[in-house]
Amino acid sequence: MSGPDRPIGVFDSGVGGLTVLKELRRQLPNESTVYLGDEARMPYGEREAAEVVEFTRKAVQWFEREAQPKLILIACNTATAVALEIVREESSVPVIGVIRPGASAALTATSRRAVGVLATRLTVRSGAYFRALRDLDPLIDVIQQPAPKLVPLIEAGGARSDEARAAVREYIAPMLSEGAVVAPGVDTILLGCTHYPLVRWAIEQITGPVVRVVDSATTTALAVREVLDSHRLRATGDTPTQRVHATGSLDTFVQVARAMFGQATEVHPATLS
Repeated sequence: MSGPDRPIGVFDSGVGGLTVLKELRRQLPNESTVYLGDEARMPYGEREAAEVVEFTRKAVQWFEREAQPKLILIACNTATAVALEIVREESSVPVIGVIRPGASAALTATSRRAVGVLATRLTVRSGAYFRALRDLDPLIDVIQQPAPKLVPLIEAGGARSDEARAAVREYIAPMLSEGAVVAPGVDTILLGCTHYPLVRWAIEQITGPVVRVVDSATTTALAVREVLDSHRLRATGDTPTQRVHATGSLDTFVQVARAMFGQATEVHPATLS
């Protein structure tokens, strides 16, 4: 395959990055994609940073070995937070993440510079979203809330469950009320994990219409498009291929992919050595 017609590699710790992949396919329908979900070792958000760096490094090596992509998108907020700069230096192709685009989406949405970030423990600990938001607007108020129950629930197929709603309420309520001079405490909630759009229904039930809920999918796809254009890497053909791979068990992955794309999606096994 020629340079521009090589695929875009999309990496996540599990099924969450499918939310970004769906938007990528919508905005760039002529582009081929190869998705890799590291089901065997998720959730990343509860691991040590060094582990996540090593897993992300192995994923990038897998892409370069198995897919020869023209660009790699790390569609995992945790991996972006702790590993992006490291693997970017080591990769032979451009590598982009989801945190900067997510921060941009939140700043566009907020009306009074009050943003809540719902993320994994490791993403919150890294301070990556806090820094990205403050880099874009030094006066913005940022509240960060770790949500450790959500990824395991979603990966177990419980995204539409009462348990998911209860967990969301547990995490969202403090951002809306604690220490707030004006209610609600934030006017925008940024979903700082690509799994979380799968429980957006519950988040919006709890926040109500006065709080905007945003994620990084749309702005990340725009960022990919900008990189492709700046490097003259837009696909020239009109017959793209779409491949999905996962480590570990494939059963839940297949079910989530079917629900996401509205059709059966073949998921191939992968091994990160």
